[in-house]
Amino acid sequence: MSITPKHPSFAAASSKHVLILDDDVSILTVLSRSLEKDGYRVSVVATPEEATRKLGKEWVDLIITDVTMPGGNGLAALKEWRARAYTMPVIVMSAHKLLLHAAQAQELGAVEFLAKPFDLNVLSASVARAFDGKPAPKEIDDSGVLTVAPDTVLVGKSTAMQEVYRTLVGLISNDVTVMVLGESGTGKELIARALHLLGARKHKPFIALNMAAIPKELVESALFGHEKGAFTGAHQRQPGAFEQAQGGTLFLDEIGDMPMEAQTRLLRVLQEGSFTTVGGTRYMQSDVRIVTATHQDLRKQIAAGKFREDLFYRLHVVPVNLPPLRARAEDIPILTEHFLTEAATQGLPHKAFDTSAMLALMHHSWPGNVRELKHLIVRICTTVPKATVSAGDISQLITPPAVPPAAVAPSTSPLAVPTAIPQEAMRVLEIRLRKELTSLLQKMPPDAALYEQLQPLFERPLIELALAEQGGSQVKAARRLGINRNTLRTKIKQLDVKSS
Repeated sequence: MSITPKHPSFAAASSKHVLILDDDVSILTVLSRSLEKDGYRVSVVATPEEATRKLGKEWVDLIITDVTMPGGNGLAALKEWRARAYTMPVIVMSAHKLLLHAAQAQELGAVEFLAKPFDLNVLSASVARAFDGKPAPKEIDDSGVLTVAPDTVLVGKSTAMQEVYRTLVGLISNDVTVMVLGESGTGKELIARALHLLGARKHKPFIALNMAAIPKELVESALFGHEKGAFTGAHQRQPGAFEQAQGGTLFLDEIGDMPMEAQTRLLRVLQEGSFTTVGGTRYMQSDVRIVTATHQDLRKQIAAGKFREDLFYRLHVVPVNLPPLRARAEDIPILTEHFLTEAATQGLPHKAFDTSAMLALMHHSWPGNVRELKHLIVRICTTVPKATVSAGDISQLITPPAVPPAAVAPSTSPLAVPTAIPQEAMRVLEIRLRKELTSLLQKMPPDAALYEQLQPLFERPLIELALAEQGGSQVKAARRLGINRNTLRTKIKQLDVKSS
């Protein structure tokens, strides 16, 4: 990448000059040594002020900066450097509020965002891309847990959720109207709150209304407020959601359940930017960002005459599609750990899940989506007495769907793992298994017969899972496992398998 110097007297160095800004001496040491091995000339500074001074004295081809430092903020420094017309590429790294920092870095023109901790090979590749002018790979964060605010955490690292995160990043710097689409329990209000907290309106109110929970005759009053005496029971003036959300965000959940009369009035507000209360005559200006959500197919509602087409296009400016949990099974281990941690903060006992339990969770169809998983984790923490949860424990608590979704229709092949669980999920399980085995091997004596001792640890969970799935039937479980019934009986006795 060709960089035009701010001062004509600057001469480009024979090797690329990289400036690293971080207040952690150990990080500066590790990163500088790594980049020096790659052939770059490296300078290090501990504060944004030092970095700005250095930029005024010598040529710098690339800046790598942390965000949060005692001596200042890397993003604020980036904004200042751009204002001073320094156009060299900047890579931002941070370990806190990853989604927010990634979004701000992108908005300020950073070429890449690295979530700490990261592998040095990742750094080398990022620096090479910055100099070649190549775009960063489409992944914001590798941790799978993105904290927007203490009470607003987005969890998931699947391809589908990464796409949701990228959409959010592109939306937070503007006030465009958003419609969040997804099945019940996928977390639509959580996405709406994230949009609010990451945007310019974050210090103003966030008001949420569920159209399905409000009696039809009271929807207009809930939205626009009413004057005293406007209808029977209106004993005093009451502000509506539009008035309460002034300057902030108004989230209208289950917008497909809004009555037609209220739809007409909402459309008028969106067109004219003003509204009156029910029974009122004074127009008030509307200054809110509108975010809506629905689990319904609104185009079918339009065809049935239940939803206004012109309102749909006003609200469906940018759609955010939330995938059902069964379509991102690889996120289930991360979600499970998150909900276990959340339960522990509420005073519930900590639980561990063995491999059979995790497979059982990942194999379930989750008609209630993330909400169902969260409630199941709470039930497990409160009702399962064991410290380590197995597939048998889960089978007693999980509720099978009345009609299994077609996306997860059972296969006739043994355990159906390749078709029922995505390859990404299998990799998650393999990594988890490797970690557990590594910890176990470190505790075992060097002369231990590893295969003989460890084989039951794999066979027992698989047999327990198959028995639980088949309601305790050994005949069906043997068929599911692809082994002879007599072999299964022998294994059950040898391994002391408890069927539920």
